[in-house]
Amino acid sequence: MIKKIITIFCAVALFSSCKTSMTPIEVHNTLPKYTKTTFLTASQAQNSNCTCLTKDRSYTAPIGMTVNADLRNGAKGIDEWVALDGGNAYVLRNFQ
Repeated sequence: MIKKIITIFCAVALFSSCKTSMTPIEVHNTLPKYTKTTFLTASQAQNSNCTCLTKDRSYTAPIGMTVNADLRNGAKGIDEWVALDGGNAYVLRNFQ
């Protein structure tokens, strides 16, 4: 019984840790799905109708169990900053 539990635990750990990072295009395509506010590309933000409320802000999100959980945690922070600033969109310039 214990051997079976250890085997299952190892299998879950192996498969859940397979993907530990995302490419820039994966972040670009996935992060907006987790935010409530609008994602703008850098070129869209250069539009004369846009006003940048805050520049060079950073946020350290809690680490999740998966890469997608990391993005979900980051998305919560993005939405909170946008709401605090009174804005309605964000531009992602750097993601670590």
